[in-house]
Order: sequence, then C-alpha cells, then structure tokens
Amino acid sequence: MTLSPVFRSQTSVQLLAEHGVWSRLAPDMEAQAKAVRKVHEDLEQLIDARFRTEAHYVPSADEVATPQGLHFLQEYFFLILFRSIFRSLGVGQARLQAYTELNFCIKGTITAADNLFDDQAKTLLPLAPSSGARFMSILQLMSFERLLRGVLDRAAQRGALGLEDVATIQRALMDRMAEIGVLEGSEEGGVAEIPTPDAMVDSVHRVRGGALFALAFAAPSVLEEGELAERMVDAEEAIARLGTAFQIVDDLTDFEFDVGRRSHNLLVSEIYHSGTEEEKKALTRMWDGGSIPEGAVEGLFSDAGRAVLERAYVEARASFATLHQLGHWFDPALADEVVHAIVGLEGVARMEALTSEV
Repeated sequence: MTLSPVFRSQTSVQLLAEHGVWSRLAPDMEAQAKAVRKVHEDLEQLIDARFRTEAHYVPSADEVATPQGLHFLQEYFFLILFRSIFRSLGVGQARLQAYTELNFCIKGTITAADNLFDDQAKTLLPLAPSSGARFMSILQLMSFERLLRGVLDRAAQRGALGLEDVATIQRALMDRMAEIGVLEGSEEGGVAEIPTPDAMVDSVHRVRGGALFALAFAAPSVLEEGELAERMVDAEEAIARLGTAFQIVDDLTDFEFDVGRRSHNLLVSEIYHSGTEEEKKALTRMWDGGSIPEGAVEGLFSDAGRAVLERAYVEARASFATLHQLGHWFDPALADEVVHAIVGLEGVARMEALTSEV
C-alpha cells in the first residue's frame, strides 16, 4: 500500500467541502505544492535532461477550488493533512518546510518500492518514459534517495537541524522502512496461514498501514523536544491508527488482488474465522485458485465486509478524537465519512455498496 490518491467519490468531496475541510487545508496544500515543485527543481540538478520530461503540473494557491486543485488534494491528501497537524502542534516554519519536502520524498520512495512489489508503474517525478516499468521504478527509487538527502542537507544549511541530525534521521527512516519491507517481503511467495482478524490487524495492518503513515514522524521524533515532542508522540499514534484504518479499507478494495497472490487480507481473515459455511467454502475455492465472481465482496461476503469496515471506523474515530484533543481542527464526527472516502477510484462503488445498508 502507498499513500494513494483518495476522496474519489463526488459525494465525499462535496461533504468535506460543505464542512470547510478543503478551505481549512488550503494553506497546507499550497505549501505542499511548493515542496513538490522544489523537489522537482532539485531533480534538474540530479540527473541529465535526457532522462527527464516536462515537470508535472502542480497547482498554485488560487487553484485550490479548481479541478486541478482537487486532483492535487486527492493525490497528496495525507501529506497535506500531516503538515496541517504539524502546524497545529506548533512546529516552527523552517522545520515545517523541511518536513513538507521530506514527506514528499518519503511518499515517492514508498511508491517506487511498491511498484516493484506489485508490478506497477506509478511515478511522482518527471522522469522521461523508458522501456521497462521496473527500470523506471528503480530509477525513481534511486532519485528519491538522493533527493531526500538533499532536502535534509538544505534544512541543515537553513539551521532547521544540525549536520549531525542528517544521518540520525536517515537511519530512523531506514529502520522504519525496513520494518515495513520485511512484512512485504514475507508475502512474496504467498502466506501459509491466515491469522485471526485481531492478530492480523496487530501484526500486519499496524505495520503496513500504521507504520507507513508514521514515517512522517521519523524526523520530528529526532528533532523536536520538550512538550512539543510529547505531543508529537500522541499525534504519531493517532496518525498510525488512521493509517491502520486506511489499510483495512484498502483490503476491501484489493480483495481479489490479495486472494490471487495469497497475501494477508483482513476480509479473508474475517471470512475464514467467522464466516458462514457457505462463505468459507466459497473462499476456499478462490484461495485455491478458483475464479472470483464479480461483486463477491458486495454480495456473498457483504456481512464480512461490513464487519471489516467497522474495524476501520474504530481506528479512524480514535485517531481523529486524539488529534482533536491535541488541538487540531478536524471534526471527529467526520471520521466515518473519511473511512468511506479513503479509497481509490476503483473502490468507490464497492464502498457505496457496503455502506448502503449500514
């Protein structure tokens, strides 16, 4: 899983607009856009023009309410939210800028690595198309590794952190990413056992989703001190729970893909351990290589799907309640709507089907 584009449902977009979420995020969206542009500029100094293409479109401050601005919000929603949280906690401007640029590099690194695991070709850098999607992902991965170091060096030059902090932050990020990577690597040949839902959430979703989102706090955990550091710990836990919710929802969207490669999936666990005999028999056929009927999640497995969805609600509600206690403006009453909305384009219809009777 990556920090994928979300809020594809027009209903969700409209609801959050009515509650002022988009307008409250506007300054952080503008800052995130500037950070993306800056890193794209860094790329020009990193690799020859023959390996680059025209820079990706990044909206300006007055384009927040336009379709282009909405697309950027969808692509970078979580990074924008992270910045909003850091700002509400009282992070200074120099470090806030560094964290914003750094989190873009983290997202890009994770995206490139995820491409290699899943044979995809998503890119966040204006690299010239070349033969071989795998090569492009490797090139993107190498680029972001160097761009990330450049962001840290620039922050050190500005006085936002010490030179000795650069290596410490890189080590913290490497350790955290390695923890996530170990889990991903363990599934390369498929999984032999299906843990209970509780065990799977703790051992898989809190790593693949929770630890992934918490990467945004690697640098603050090194740099911040005193009361701000204590508040950062609470905010990191809250964001990890939001990441866990995101991964749970992602499992509903990716059910067919995960069954096909026999990887961990919470809906599979829910059916395997708590489903009806009919559901269990159907799952066994699919798990053993049988075809997966279209609409199986919304139909045959809908009760199990809603049980999984309830777990996502619990995580998201706890996340936004904690953030609200820390002084962030996001209304915790919107937690369930965020759960419904944090799906890619392919998951909108499935989420609407599962929530139609809830």
